[in-house]
Amino acid sequence: MFRLNRLTDYAVVVMMQMTHKPHEVYTAPQLAADTGIPLPTVAKLLNALARESLVASHRGALGGYTLSHNGGNITVAEIIQALEGPIALTACVEGSGNHCEVETLCPMRGHWDRVNQAIRSALDQVTLTDMAESCVGLFPEPNELPRESRTDEAR
Repeated sequence: MFRLNRLTDYAVVVMMQMTHKPHEVYTAPQLAADTGIPLPTVAKLLNALARESLVASHRGALGGYTLSHNGGNITVAEIIQALEGPIALTACVEGSGNHCEVETLCPMRGHWDRVNQAIRSALDQVTLTDMAESCVGLFPEPNELPRESRTDEAR
């Protein structure tokens, strides 16, 4: 089964929250409170996303994080790659970085590339803004979560 890990899913949620006000500086505690994701997880995600230049880190008393560029320019594929590495369905897909023990004997060698390219292309066509627009009304506006649903760490 092809499945994204939980951290990647949370990264999309955090970044979608940031699209509400894309030029605002967000703090990890604020994003944790707004999304209901535990603060240590949000902090870990923001560090990983900053390393891959999907969010920009700002230091100082008024510091925090902003989207590095417009949400319409950030693709789901970029977010997945930032958290999980290259998009590759099997070890023999070009660019996976993995090598299969039976690669030289395998009749499927090279054929998975076509499937992988189709999936990669589909993920490249969906932007963070597309995701946020399709979820309008499903997520609360920032700071509108009921107090009891916020994590203790994010209060």
